[in-house]
Order: sequence, then structure tokens, then C-alpha cells
Amino acid sequence: MMNNLEKAILDPSFAGCLFSHANKTYKVAKADNFEYTDPIDGSISKKQGLRIIFEDGSRVVFRLSGTGSSGATIRLYIDSYEAEEAMHSLNAQDVLKPLVEIALKISQLRELTGRQEPTVIT
Repeated sequence: MMNNLEKAILDPSFAGCLFSHANKTYKVAKADNFEYTDPIDGSISKKQGLRIIFEDGSRVVFRLSGTGSSGATIRLYIDSYEAEEAMHSLNAQDVLKPLVEIALKISQLRELTGRQEPTVIT
């Protein structure tokens, strides 16, 4: 799944794509396999996860967690910008649902893993 997703999001034509679910539409600003620079020693850790950033600042991040490629856990992080103040007091899972569904569609996570629901939601 991660290899397929990386190939798709790193294609130059991916930037600018529109994705919609329910009443929300997101336009891809950029996508990458991000790296982390340690602020203390300056070391760089490459290939830390696949990141899709949308024009409104919302983003989805896919990361593998585990010691090997077999049996690894796929972690999906969702950050969504919401300008409408009335939405701020609503249940986070409800507000994030459109972007979660878009992330699942882009990644084909359900189809490729056979898993329909997460084992942990935080």
C-alpha cells in the first residue's frame, strides 16, 4: 500500500488534484515523503512518512510503525483546518470524517489491507 501511495503522490500531476467527500473539497498543494531534521544534532531522518498537504493547510500523513515491513502498523494522521468557528465545538471524528474518507480513497487502504476500521483511534 505504501509503495503504491508513494508512487501516486510523487507523480507531478498529483499536485492540484481535487478530492471531495460530503460537503468538503480539498485541493492538493504538495505531497512528499517527508524528512525530519533533529534540532539538537542536525541529523536528518529521511522517509519518515507520506504526507499530502492541501491548499487550506489540512494534511494527511501515512507512516509505517514497526521493526520490519511484515506486520507493520500503518498510522494515519489527519489534520484539518476548519475556518467555521461553529465546527470547533463538534465531535472531532465527525468534523474530520470527510478528510479521513478522502485519505482512505487516495491510499486504497481498505481495499489493499482488507481492514475496514482502525484498531485504535486517538
